[in-house]
Amino acid sequence: MTEARGLYTLWLREVKRYLRDRVRIVSGFFTPLVWLLIFGSGMRFSGNIGNLNYQQYIYPGIVGQALLFTSMFMGISVIWDREFGFMKEILVSPISRISTFLGKMVGGSTDAVIQGIIVLLLGTFLGTQVNALAFLEALPIMVLITFGFVSMGLTIASFMGSLESYGIVQAFINMPLFFLSGALFPVRGAQVVGWLQLIANFNPLTYGVDALRTIILGEMWQPLYPLYHNLLVICFFDIALIIFGTLALSRRK
Repeated sequence: MTEARGLYTLWLREVKRYLRDRVRIVSGFFTPLVWLLIFGSGMRFSGNIGNLNYQQYIYPGIVGQALLFTSMFMGISVIWDREFGFMKEILVSPISRISTFLGKMVGGSTDAVIQGIIVLLLGTFLGTQVNALAFLEALPIMVLITFGFVSMGLTIASFMGSLESYGIVQAFINMPLFFLSGALFPVRGAQVVGWLQLIANFNPLTYGVDALRTIILGEMWQPLYPLYHNLLVICFFDIALIIFGTLALSRRK
């Protein structure tokens, strides 16, 4: 009972912190909107990608971007809590390290999924409508995507000494993950160089974006991998990062 209450308290704290941060919510709304309107509209004249115009193609990729960036931002909360002494209080409490990690992870995942839902709803106003069934099917995929990347952010932050150092590392990781995921351009085909395809195969976001495209675009999209394959890779990534993150948190005294 203590574990469940502690996990719930940490989850609720992270969600409340997010909902009270209006600047973060507003910027999280306008950033993907800028990508979709400016980048999507500007590049749509370069031609279609399969049966899709460019704006339709990048739409699920921008959803993935919102999930990635919001998830990785969660690492800042670890450093913030450490600097203000709250993390020390958590670590000396009777709550286990795994419950502590899961509470913060699920809280960060909730924040990121809310951001992803906002971007999904933007499609209605930009000509890429998502039907109710696809919307519901996309939700668990978004949750799975965020579990892994929130865990990654928490894990990296456990080794960082300041907000500045984490911000640099976060940007260094976010950009390659995003650009090499197929979010903005295909990462497979005769015109794609071999090294880029190879890196994309090891990028967990590639499988998340492909899964989102499969659900959101339906028959208009020819997936890179079967949906079950994408989900298996994402789940493996989640489990590995949760284990590694819990071990990293356990190192802290």
